[in-house]
Amino acid sequence: MKKLFTHLAVALITLSSLTFNAQAATTTQDIQIYTTANKDKKVTTKSIEAAFDSVGLSVAGNNDMNIPFSKRFAKLHYKIYNLAMFSNNELTFKLLKKYPEFGALTPLSMSIWQDDDGSMNISTLTYNGMARATKIPSGDSDLRAYAALIHKALRKAMPNGHFKKLYFTPSHNGKPLQVNFTAAIDLDDGASIDDYIDDFEAEFEGEMEPLGFLFPNYTNVQEELFDDQNYHKYDFYHTYSICKFDVIYPVSKYHPEAGAWAPCSFYLYKKKGENKMHMGFLGVENWITTLNIQDQTSIKALKQAQGMIKKILQEQTE
Repeated sequence: MKKLFTHLAVALITLSSLTFNAQAATTTQDIQIYTTANKDKKVTTKSIEAAFDSVGLSVAGNNDMNIPFSKRFAKLHYKIYNLAMFSNNELTFKLLKKYPEFGALTPLSMSIWQDDDGSMNISTLTYNGMARATKIPSGDSDLRAYAALIHKALRKAMPNGHFKKLYFTPSHNGKPLQVNFTAAIDLDDGASIDDYIDDFEAEFEGEMEPLGFLFPNYTNVQEELFDDQNYHKYDFYHTYSICKFDVIYPVSKYHPEAGAWAPCSFYLYKKKGENKMHMGFLGVENWITTLNIQDQTSIKALKQAQGMIKKILQEQTE
């Protein structure tokens, strides 16, 4: 979250309408895959990052997963496989102001990979996927603008690309499938709210890291975004990007597009005047049901990881 992108909302909404009419097949899905033959090898993970940055989608991290995978596992599934996080400050602020649960997609994620035929692919969430998962009402103009901006970035990154036709059959039946927690805050004598959240997050990180969880991105949304907008409704609002190699490696073998859900964003916030903290992330059922994952090794890894996170949060909030 480093720079603001200024745009005309009307123009983006118009672009959104045109884009979604042209890509009707993707709107029934929660994810979309944009692909290009890339015979001249001009499209790289770095050129994709530059294209996203150029349209106002700041890339907070673009991680080559084959580096850690090659150290931990005997075989790589793809010659290129990256997980990246991206966001737009202006639209993120507008959405979080209306829907605090949009923190579960702050930042957004994408996977970038090369298929055996040399083609390059980018997987991101569709408007439908973002709206369903975060319970944002259908037709929200800011979410439409965000989705249109993603389409603009994809076309900039791959000028000769196109959307793949997908054949997944989502089974979530429109459910948001969030995992949410609320914790009562009872400050010790002399303790501040800053002391509370510092201690809570230190304990959370200390419990997660020995279990193999990594935090490729951490954003103090209050300081980096809200304060810049002179918006002071929260005592704190933070998000983590959470990743686990033992999860994404098996899942990516058959579903490289799962990077649209990973790393997973986890939010924590406290509104001024309340004595409770809200937390949440998108459950792994989103991965399983939107991508029609059948591989039991992948399903087991996903559910085990979620169980670990839930157990840690339950113990911290009891």
